Amino acid sequence: MKRILFAAAALLASAAAVAQTSVTDAWVRGTVAGQKATGAFMQLRHPGGAALVGASSPVAGVVEIHEMRMEQNVMRMRAIPKLDLPANRAVELKPGGYHVMLMDLKQPLKKGDFVPITLTVQASDGKTESVEIRAEVRDLTAAPASSHGSMKH
Repeated sequence: MKRILFAAAALLASAAAVAQTSVTDAWVRGTVAGQKATGAFMQLRHPGGAALVGASSPVAGVVEIHEMRMEQNVMRMRAIPKLDLPANRAVELKPGGYHVMLMDLKQPLKKGDFVPITLTVQASDGKTESVEIRAEVRDLTAAPASSHGSMKH
């Protein structure tokens, strides 16, 4: 009996160690017919420090981590290989900043739908975890339209 309890405790401990990244307030901006890209936004937190190194979703052919920033008085958006998640600090992915870009969309995303997204997070010790989320699709007016309008890559 002690062996069974020990094994169960070990399994629970390893499961807890794997699922360390917390994701809150995940949402995706809705699209209109013919629109092929949109952004996903959320807050990420990891207790020991990590990096968001990838993402995927069945609704998009391409999913990348992006940043937006001013360069020579022009707001530019570009893909980045990773987004650092400092230990015990919330990192906000938001319109006009860091976000997960969903491109080559397979269908329009309308308010009230849910989009499955798998985030790949690499901890500071090199271990990776997959975090499955369901992000609610919000109305196009959920954030300033200019934050994804005519940005240059």
